[in-house]
Amino acid sequence: MKRGFFTALATILFLQLGNAQTIKTGVLIIGDGSNAVGASIQSSVSGAKTVLLLPGQDFEATLPSGNLSSGVEADLIKRLKVSDQSKEVQEKAFGDKAKVSLAIKSWTDTLKNLTIIKNASWLKLKRSGSGWSVQLSDGRTVKATALINADRSGKVNEAIMVQNVNKPWHALTYDNNLYRTSIAAGQQVQNVSSNLLFVSDLLIPNQENLVVLNPQTESVITGQAAGALAAYAAFFKTKISQAPLKEIQGELIRYQLSPMPFADIKPTDSNWKSIQFLGLSGFLKADIVNGVANFKPEQLVSTAEIKEPIKEYYYKAQIWFDDNKETQMTLGSTLSLVCYVGGKSPKNTEDEIKKNWSKVYKVKTEYDPKRNITRREFAVLVNDYLKPFGVNIDKSGRVLR
Repeated sequence: MKRGFFTALATILFLQLGNAQTIKTGVLIIGDGSNAVGASIQSSVSGAKTVLLLPGQDFEATLPSGNLSSGVEADLIKRLKVSDQSKEVQEKAFGDKAKVSLAIKSWTDTLKNLTIIKNASWLKLKRSGSGWSVQLSDGRTVKATALINADRSGKVNEAIMVQNVNKPWHALTYDNNLYRTSIAAGQQVQNVSSNLLFVSDLLIPNQENLVVLNPQTESVITGQAAGALAAYAAFFKTKISQAPLKEIQGELIRYQLSPMPFADIKPTDSNWKSIQFLGLSGFLKADIVNGVANFKPEQLVSTAEIKEPIKEYYYKAQIWFDDNKETQMTLGSTLSLVCYVGGKSPKNTEDEIKKNWSKVYKVKTEYDPKRNITRREFAVLVNDYLKPFGVNIDKSGRVLR
């Protein structure tokens, strides 16, 4: 009799202790839409322990058909297996929440750093030191370094006393250098796809380790950028405001999210990464027509278009351009430029280029130093030998030397 009583009491106490447990994580995400999808996947693959509080049983996400899809969004589209179908079939699949949810589940089930708590109901959400603490209705508490608010109900903002900050995407322009600070691109807004997202679009002034996503423009693309930001703070135990821009850009490019909205250069392009890096430098600028930005990879490169941005990045370039007055860049003059500015041996460099031309760079044209160089070829060579992405810039995109 007594034994049975104590066994029952022990069981009750065990359950209460289990319910009162504290879950410690790096990144906490609240939401179930496209923002939450991109954020939870990227945060976890970036190496941060991630907890997603899902209000219901499944995700409530769809995929837009007008985006320049890259990164997580492009991968989800691939998992839907409709890439070779008609546009009508694709759009129907993108809007089918059940199909999209199944594709998401098949992916998130494989992510060891991601814990999804379904039908999550929370009672309190507050600051805990420099991080966050949320008390769930089942008695458990989740403590996190960084919080991503992907909630669409407004309850999270109300709890933490933050007003809705629905910042718009920015159309690509070369009127200033802010395009160099882009962390994501390609979200279609009002038939314009040449859009950029900046770090400042995700953060709230004086609110550290908090990322607020716009519920009015649900986007896997936005969520992925947010996930990388929060994961950096969690992984390195620091503040989001201290995350180096180049580190975030590099991490997102590593997972094939485009920071530049080139409609004619897909992530499947063998030179996509080189063109993205060069696009961020502004050495070769996009042709923007009716809200669509094209890189035009087969167009020839003029000396005039590259002269000023390259001089801005490298002191020695001034001397090279003073000595080279040709109006069109050739393969030979590009080789001369990268060798002079980069302090490399012309003979050894040319031997390397010849060796890598078709096998590594996947260039289909013949190597001929006298031939005018295309934008694709120029991007590949300059990125490989001058590495403009490695040059530091400030928050306005100005080169720091």
